[in-house]
Amino acid sequence: MQRMSDQPARWTQATVYPDMWTDPDDDPRDSEGPGPDGELATLQDFLTNYRITLRMKCDGLDAEQLAHRSVPPSTMSLLGLVRHLAEVERDWRNWISDGDPLRKLYGEKDADFHGAVAEQAVVDAAFSDLEREQAATDAALAEHPDLGERVGKDKIAVRELMVHRVEEYARHCGHADLLRERIDGRVGQ
Repeated sequence: MQRMSDQPARWTQATVYPDMWTDPDDDPRDSEGPGPDGELATLQDFLTNYRITLRMKCDGLDAEQLAHRSVPPSTMSLLGLVRHLAEVERDWRNWISDGDPLRKLYGEKDADFHGAVAEQAVVDAAFSDLEREQAATDAALAEHPDLGERVGKDKIAVRELMVHRVEEYARHCGHADLLRERIDGRVGQ
């Protein structure tokens, strides 16, 4: 006897490789040709591709799906991840600053996740916040092209901050994979 399930069927848009998110010709991430030259360019390339991956995992979903907390009891949702990464981008600027820290975008104690509600205005604001904070952090770090330079009150190496940025996005793209699959069954790279 076959039972009904609330789990969505697994699927992908890819036709060339069935385990991929999208076909290589449709993938906005740059993977053709030789990789970037140099450590800084490599770190920036990985960061860019993880940022694009996060956006891809959110594409095609409505506000309710983006805000859906699909792995109870976790408060994590795709929208919460977007808000969290906007908050983290802002915090990274605090790491490199000698001045007073920037205020939190969404408030204390996981407000980035708790405030991720199914309202289109919240979704629009979250993506706008993320783009703005990414651009501001990128601009601040562009002033420090030497990866060995130590910056901020804690004298963190720029290299450590850059590696942490890549790691943070990579980790959350893994979360986004699972969240998206649970929402509508879409799987892939």
